[in-house]
Amino acid sequence: MNRLVSVIIPCYNAVRWVSEAIQSCLNQTHQSLEVIVIDDGSTDRSPEVIKSFGDKIRWESGSNRGGNHARNRGFALSRGEYIQFLDADDYLMPEKIARQVAFLESSGADVVYGDWQHQYNRPDGAIELGDIVVSGNHDDILEALLGDWWVAPAAVLVRREAVLRTGGWDESLEAAQDRDYMISLAVTGSRILYQPGCYSVYRRPGITSITGSNRKRWLDNQSAVLTKTWRKLEKAGCLTDKYRKAMAHSYFTLAQNYFGVDRDKYAAAMKSVIMLDAKFRPRRSAIYKMTQRMLGFYGAERLAQWRRNWRKSRT
Repeated sequence: MNRLVSVIIPCYNAVRWVSEAIQSCLNQTHQSLEVIVIDDGSTDRSPEVIKSFGDKIRWESGSNRGGNHARNRGFALSRGEYIQFLDADDYLMPEKIARQVAFLESSGADVVYGDWQHQYNRPDGAIELGDIVVSGNHDDILEALLGDWWVAPAAVLVRREAVLRTGGWDESLEAAQDRDYMISLAVTGSRILYQPGCYSVYRRPGITSITGSNRKRWLDNQSAVLTKTWRKLEKAGCLTDKYRKAMAHSYFTLAQNYFGVDRDKYAAAMKSVIMLDAKFRPRRSAIYKMTQRMLGFYGAERLAQWRRNWRKSRT
C-alpha cells in the first residue's frame, strides 16, 4: 500500500489556519506522501508560515488567480498516484489517507469519500466541533450531486487518472467549485464509493450567512455549474428522467434564493425548472404547496418571503 499520495493545498490569506492544515498532512500514518502548497498571492504572513516547513513540503507562490488555478497548478506539479485536495483552513485526522488508499486498492474504485465534521472557531476564541456529517451511500452519486447532496472535498481521495479525465478544476468559477469537481468526476465515468468513518474536519470561522454580493456570486456560480452539467448530459444523450428531476429541484432552490436578490434570474431559474420537469412539484410544506396551487409559484414565493421578513422583524 506504499502508493505515493499528493496532497494539494491552495492558500490565500490563511495565516491563521495553514500551519495546522500542513501539519495534519505530515502527521499522516501513510508514509509515501508529498505535500504541495500553492500560495495564491496572499497579502498576509501565509508565505512565511509555508516556508517555515522547509523541505518537508513543496511550495510555490504566485499572483492571485483564484483557488481553482492554485489547485490546477498544484496538480501539475504533483507526482502521486492518488490525489488529496485540501483547503488551507481544513485538516485531516492521521489515519485518513491510509484508510482511503487501502479502500481504493481493495475496491478498485476511482474515488472514495467519507464522513466529515464542522469545526467552528468562535470570535471569543472558543473552538467547537459540530455533529459528524454522515455522507452515506447513494444509489446514483450523480443524481445525488445534481440534487441537494454535498461532500466536503477534504473527505475525498481520488486516483490521478480520474482527475485527468475531468480536465481539472474550472477556473471560471468563483464559488461552487467543489460541487462542480465532484460532478465532473461522476460525469466522466469515475466509480465513486463511500467508506464510513469521519477523518476530515471542515472549518467554519463562526456562525456566518451568505449575504449581499457574496450571496449573488454563490447563486450565479451554482447556476453556472448546473447549466454546464445540463449541456454535458444532453450532448452525451444521458439526460435521463431522474437527472432532469434532480436538476429541476436544484434550479427551484436557486429560484427561491434569487427571489429576493434578482427577479429576472428567479424567472430564468423557474423556466429551467419547468423545461426539465413539466410536472414539477416542490418538496415544501403543505401550506406552500397549497399556496402554489392557488397563486402559482410566484405568488407562493411572495407570500413565503413576506412570512420570512415578518419572522425577522419579530426577533
